[in-house]
Amino acid sequence: MANIDVFDLGGQKVGSLELADEVFAPSEVNEALLWEAVKHYRASLRQGTAATKNRKLVSGSGKKLWKQKGTGRARIGSVRSPLWRHGGTVHGPQPRSYDYAFPKKKLLGALRSALAAKLQDGKITVVESFELSEPKTKLYRQALNKLEAKKTALLVENSKELSPNVVLGARNLKGVELMLNNEVHPYDLLRYERAIFSRPALEQLQADLKKTVSKRRKAEVA
Repeated sequence: MANIDVFDLGGQKVGSLELADEVFAPSEVNEALLWEAVKHYRASLRQGTAATKNRKLVSGSGKKLWKQKGTGRARIGSVRSPLWRHGGTVHGPQPRSYDYAFPKKKLLGALRSALAAKLQDGKITVVESFELSEPKTKLYRQALNKLEAKKTALLVENSKELSPNVVLGARNLKGVELMLNNEVHPYDLLRYERAIFSRPALEQLQADLKKTVSKRRKAEVA
């Protein structure tokens, strides 16, 4: 098992954390699975509100404009015909949902791959805690700079450890998002340059992912 250093918000090393091979092993990186997870996530974000008016919805009388024969003109039934200007649209987009089912096992597999890829790139940082003396954005910005997170960063905290001070201090930081460990998606890890976990958050996330791997292996053996 590999180890990762644990820092305080001053950038000083205060310990280390053991990483599970089931979660952070290089062989777990599956780019195709990551692509599927990102595609599913982005599809679920689409509003699907694009709509055009068909001949039933456009304004205009439904009366036949002239008789069928004898005028020398082309036969026509309604001004709402798609052949006419201001007529209805044929086969245009209608409101719909772009979301679709994505197996939970595949999602968790993609999450393991995202974590392993982030670790390989050296873009995962673990801190003992996100707590500071005051909930000020300036102090959190200084702390992130010391942790080499000068661009975009994803802060991941344990749901049981999250305090109002952390929320207040991090919410106005540009390019920074605070998230709970049970809400992390592979898309979030790939979207931000650096992922910063609190020790409790990474320990809990790692334990949950190890359970899923163990259950899967038992099912394969059975």
